[in-house]
Amino acid sequence: MTMDYLKVPRAALGTWAWGDSGETGDGYFGSRLTQAGLEELAEKAHAGGFTLWDTAMVYGMGRSETLLGEILKRYARSGYQLSTKFTPQAAGTSNDPVADMLEQSLARLGTDYIDLYWIHNPADVARWTPHLIPLLKSGKVKHVGVSNHNLSEIELANRILGEAGFRVEAIQNHYSLLYRSSEQAGILDYCRNQGIPFFAYMVLEQGALTGKYSPENPLPKGSSRAAAYNGMLPQLKALTDMLASIGQKQDAAAPDVAIAWAIAKGATPIIGVTKPDHVDSLVRASSISLTSDDIAELEALADVADVNTRGWWEKGMQA
Repeated sequence: MTMDYLKVPRAALGTWAWGDSGETGDGYFGSRLTQAGLEELAEKAHAGGFTLWDTAMVYGMGRSETLLGEILKRYARSGYQLSTKFTPQAAGTSNDPVADMLEQSLARLGTDYIDLYWIHNPADVARWTPHLIPLLKSGKVKHVGVSNHNLSEIELANRILGEAGFRVEAIQNHYSLLYRSSEQAGILDYCRNQGIPFFAYMVLEQGALTGKYSPENPLPKGSSRAAAYNGMLPQLKALTDMLASIGQKQDAAAPDVAIAWAIAKGATPIIGVTKPDHVDSLVRASSISLTSDDIAELEALADVADVNTRGWWEKGMQA
């Protein structure tokens, strides 16, 4: 069977925050979204060549997928790629919960295939991975990946798919200057050796690495991310100042440099986009060149900050 390789962009567009309802205090991020703002964002993204959109059924329990399907209606389906996920923790009780969740995602996204379908969190790898095989055979799913899996879980998933002539074609984990567990656990090396794209989410730690927030100007009150990050903003100042000063030399801002760091490490960052200027940041990040000294200095400051940003849904990456 000839395998059609996944087209991997410099960066992917994340829509986790699109699951927020927009009501203050209601939603993980506390983001305010408008249809017009999202349409402008999509225009800018497509013009800039950023056309891989990442979502999941559990982002706002369908709200993110529905909104994304709506925004992308004006584009030819061949003009963008869709990435969405099967979440075992939200599986139904039918005979084939994976196929069922996929059908619901297809309906919300207004399409008949998904470019990249993920098993979102590991539950029982031997149980869930085989369900991807008929979806690949039917063409409803073009490529498959695993998210939040540790190295031994990735290898097991790869073995199961391999027996049917397929493979794990992408890995997606939380990876940032503050959270480098995938690197420490050998997952980045594994991806490099196997030629598997590694997608990094939470590269900006939900805004905590943008330099926009400080103890005086904390993350949005009442949001889950405020609860997770506001307490560590004082420890992050030296790092965000360094990101800003590296950026200044290249007409870029702190978040652009944090994204460029992930690209320099061989990752494809998935960056949450809620405003058109987030796309400008991706354009700048794609053209920044960091020296090995810059990278070492940023990582040293991140180590000194010594904060734990592991998400509540994540297990450690050490097998």
